[in-house]
Amino acid sequence: MKTKKPLRQLNLAVPSQEKPVTDFLTASGTFQDGDLLLNKQGLRLISDASSSQTPDVKDMDMQFTMEDFEIVKVIGKGSGGVVQLVRHKFLGTLFALKGIQMNIQETVRKQIVQEIKINQASQCPHIVVCYHSFYHNGIISLVLEYMDRGSLADIIKQVKTILEPYLAVLCKQVLKGLVYLHHERHVIHRDIKPSNLLVNHKGEVKITDFGVSAVLASSMGQRDTFVGTYNYMAPERISGGSYDYKSDIWSLGLVILECAIGYFPYTLTDIDDGPLSFYELLQSIVEQPPPRAPSDQFSPEFCSFISACIQKDPILRMSSLELLSHPFIKKFEDKDVDLGILFGSLDPPVNLVGYVAA
Repeated sequence: MKTKKPLRQLNLAVPSQEKPVTDFLTASGTFQDGDLLLNKQGLRLISDASSSQTPDVKDMDMQFTMEDFEIVKVIGKGSGGVVQLVRHKFLGTLFALKGIQMNIQETVRKQIVQEIKINQASQCPHIVVCYHSFYHNGIISLVLEYMDRGSLADIIKQVKTILEPYLAVLCKQVLKGLVYLHHERHVIHRDIKPSNLLVNHKGEVKITDFGVSAVLASSMGQRDTFVGTYNYMAPERISGGSYDYKSDIWSLGLVILECAIGYFPYTLTDIDDGPLSFYELLQSIVEQPPPRAPSDQFSPEFCSFISACIQKDPILRMSSLELLSHPFIKKFEDKDVDLGILFGSLDPPVNLVGYVAA
């Protein structure tokens, strides 16, 4: 039996404990954080105009109110709240209503405000739409687009593996969403994983959950904070170094490889050694050669695509824009590949993983 190597000390940035924050409410029942004002009527964003000037206010379309929705069922629960499937009483349209309790830590609150602002500004068909935001009785409610087949995590549970043609079409949609975030919004998502890629019966794949995203001041900016899901985290983030948009590409590569082989790429170890512990997993990501697609099971184009994403050195990874022109993506563009056939044939999950509340 092999002897496990002693674990090297990893420089993990562990967030400090913070007390719940309650001083972000005005006497009028409005949630306020910087230029964001949120209450029962909806959302307003106020520019950084001086106090002597009339502020530039951007009001969302107020055609919806909370009273317009009726609850169908609960589709997700988390430590911070609940997600319900709701129906608009007059339109009959289904939405996902994400409710978040605001008696939470300062860092978590900031992440939620960040998510609201990104959703408010996003105009991309490959990003889950946030139609409205409300604040009432200590709860922020996000009215989200309902993706009726849940997340890619739900799909993997049913089909086990996804064939290359479907993966190419799926990946192209995610890449278009990342191009929008990286090049137009200057955002690093920082938590690309199967449960944050939502799908519907029409074959659409959309990125969601910007609660831990970082808005960059410029396209050349970098971040050095440590948030997100560890399993899919790029090695430069785990080791505490600076990182940029390429960290999302590493995560995407792991997700697509997992969809192809049917298991998380870092979970297989010598049977006598047992499964990887949490810190052994992080050490493997940082120190071991990156996983590769088996060349005897997959096409050269697919293997090349995975290698272009999962590079230890972020400089060697292709960007989201470059990957859109990769031979693997181009290979199936003129083929009649319909993700709707795959997603539409599956049973909708009872609890949608991608809608779990923060």
